[in-house]
Amino acid sequence: MTEATRRPPGTPCWVSLMVHGLDATQEFYKALFDWEFVPGPEQLGPYVRALLGGREVAGIGRLPVDRHLRIAWTPYLATEDADETAESIRSCGGTVAVGPLDAGEAGRMAICSDPTGAVFGVWQAEAHHGTATAGPPGTPVWNELLTYETSIGKFYRSVFGFEPGTADAPGHDYATLFVDGAPVASLHGVGDALPRDRGPHWMTYFEVADVDAAARLVAGLGGRVLSPPRDGTAGRLAVVADPEGAVFTLVRSAGR
Repeated sequence: MTEATRRPPGTPCWVSLMVHGLDATQEFYKALFDWEFVPGPEQLGPYVRALLGGREVAGIGRLPVDRHLRIAWTPYLATEDADETAESIRSCGGTVAVGPLDAGEAGRMAICSDPTGAVFGVWQAEAHHGTATAGPPGTPVWNELLTYETSIGKFYRSVFGFEPGTADAPGHDYATLFVDGAPVASLHGVGDALPRDRGPHWMTYFEVADVDAAARLVAGLGGRVLSPPRDGTAGRLAVVADPEGAVFTLVRSAGR
């Protein structure tokens, strides 16, 4: 279990989702993960924080009616200075789409993309340090970048200072990002296997007690099962989408 403390730079510290139907989306995730919700900062419009057992695990906001952006879970990477990180992102070929701007007293943030177009957030914590618990069912436990080639890791290492490393995945273009010697995220180069309608993107893994049952529940709640449950090196997995199309992975981590 991970308590909410200030994370070292580069560490994924929060996940957030922007949707059109905020009320319906809350109902979906409450039924799937047993989340409760409380109001959050509204600098970008109506926004709620999801709680599990009284601890913050994720955020969901409402898109303006005239904004037709891709609906996707977005991981936020910790930084000590959002403005400095934004400048580094630009100088390394990335894009800063939103911010940096203050989110009330919670912290300072920016929405960015790497040179291939994969979107991620940057978070400079003040009052809000991010996800308060990770491990129990219903919590985000991992983030992976699905991209053309893991050579994009040079961008992330330059901006965030990740330590290079690889995972034991013979025959696969796969790399793990380390902070202070601990694995914090992964890169998976899949080349032309990337969905053409999505391109490179970050994928959030949410822990569940039973992947098969959770996948059935997703379908019953109006979502879709994109990749049926299967066993992998990380545990049992299924790739699903919520009713607005946000894609995420259900996982029963190995050893749990």
